[in-house]
Amino acid sequence: MEAERTARAALSRLFEPQDAAGLALVQVAGAEDALRIATGELAVGPEFEQDMARVLADNGSGSGWTGLAMARMRWSPRIPDLAPGRDLATMQRLGGRMIIPSDELWPRQLADLGLQEPICLWWRGVEQELPPAAKAIALVGSRDSTSYGSSVTGDLAYSLAQRGFTIISGGAYGIDAHAHRAALAGSSGGAPTIAVMAGGVDRFYPSGNEDLLRAVANQGAVLAEVPPGSAPTRYRFLQRNRLIAALASVTVVIEARWRSGALNTAHHAETLGRGVGAVPGSVHSANSAGCHRLLREGGAVCVTDAGEIAELASPSGDSLPEPRTGRAAVQDGLTLEDLILLDALPLRTTSTVEKLTTVAGMSADSVRAGLGRLGLLGLAESHRGSWKRAGKAG
Repeated sequence: MEAERTARAALSRLFEPQDAAGLALVQVAGAEDALRIATGELAVGPEFEQDMARVLADNGSGSGWTGLAMARMRWSPRIPDLAPGRDLATMQRLGGRMIIPSDELWPRQLADLGLQEPICLWWRGVEQELPPAAKAIALVGSRDSTSYGSSVTGDLAYSLAQRGFTIISGGAYGIDAHAHRAALAGSSGGAPTIAVMAGGVDRFYPSGNEDLLRAVANQGAVLAEVPPGSAPTRYRFLQRNRLIAALASVTVVIEARWRSGALNTAHHAETLGRGVGAVPGSVHSANSAGCHRLLREGGAVCVTDAGEIAELASPSGDSLPEPRTGRAAVQDGLTLEDLILLDALPLRTTSTVEKLTTVAGMSADSVRAGLGRLGLLGLAESHRGSWKRAGKAG
């Protein structure tokens, strides 16, 4: 176990996050041999490279594969800097740790990333299990948030924390910082908030948020997939967004410009099959243009309060304040398509057939047929041409 931990610590410095060739190498050879192969200490033959190519192809990354020799040329400049013992000692000195997928503390929802699951996580925080995705919400948005965005973020994060959700964000200025602060204020126990960093956790970044991030570490966790001393580059900011999306059941974009990194997080969440919410703003505000873009393109559901976000996190009602009983019995025997449609139906408001086609990812004819079946079963009800979930579908 310690040998694997040391190898993964070294590999996290050798490979950039989401280095498909490196991750495929680890999957095929295991961490210890992967390190020896990557550094040239262990030679492999054509069959091994074919196995790597197969893993990459199966994960949609085969087109960029140019062979192990080219990958080694990419990694070789970093080999002299590998010092996993030093990095692990740095974390111990900081009161932190490095965790790997076989550890009890490892967040199991990261497995949904497939090949893109991180090699390890560098962790500063309390030693407690992170919540499952169903109990975590990601709140993201602009660094230059407006007073409107700051206020909405505070309300949402505080209310969600009081409901027992853990707030995931990126530790940046603006929306991220407001989400972390409000979650710390609203928490009644557990891990109130988690910050996922783009650089090493030995230095809290940005420096203006140092006190805030220290409070997050004292009550929750500050995580990174890159080792201590790593700089928070633009590329790493984009790559860490997939971790934010994977840790949570729902990603909510509160304010975002037309080309915002927060939209990147939302797209990761959508790809993973997670819920995506967007808070509407003024049509005159550039800071809300990205949210409106998500809503118009059908990638997000409009959310305006914590209750609607909790619905997205548990569309069947399991996490709502007053869960109903008997839900499993009435849903037994439904086809997968009908279950997807049922989950797309709102609990309180009504939704049109056109909107349901976007949320459920089904054709209009399939939605109409499914609504008819759900209506006959008493699971859906129509109100003036729009639909909602019936009471017994709870």
